[in-house]
Amino acid sequence: DEKLREVYPIVAAAVEEAIERIQPGMTGADMDAAARSYIDARGFGEAFSHGLGHGVGVRVHEGPSASKESKDVLAVGHVITVEPGVYLPEWGGVRVEDVILITEDGIEVLTTASKQRI
Repeated sequence: DEKLREVYPIVAAAVEEAIERIQPGMTGADMDAAARSYIDARGFGEAFSHGLGHGVGVRVHEGPSASKESKDVLAVGHVITVEPGVYLPEWGGVRVEDVILITEDGIEVLTTASKQRI
């Protein structure tokens, strides 16, 4: 529908925007801000109601956390999700996710799925 055509590209681009800025040594709050500012600038900031991501390991959600309040520091070897979302009342939501590895040179995207809409 028309709302999906509007929202999906914003959320998908927010993933890319965050990935371009992520580097070892930044905090989870800085990581979150990279995607949040992109979504906010397009008028959907209040509809991004959760954190950007979390560590991947033994538990479903574990450190490091990437949220507005996170003081966690991204270190080489961390595997973390980048999953912004926009959720609109009476309509639904869009979330797009990549999984990344923090490396000495920056990051490696581990997700191979396309973000291109069908």
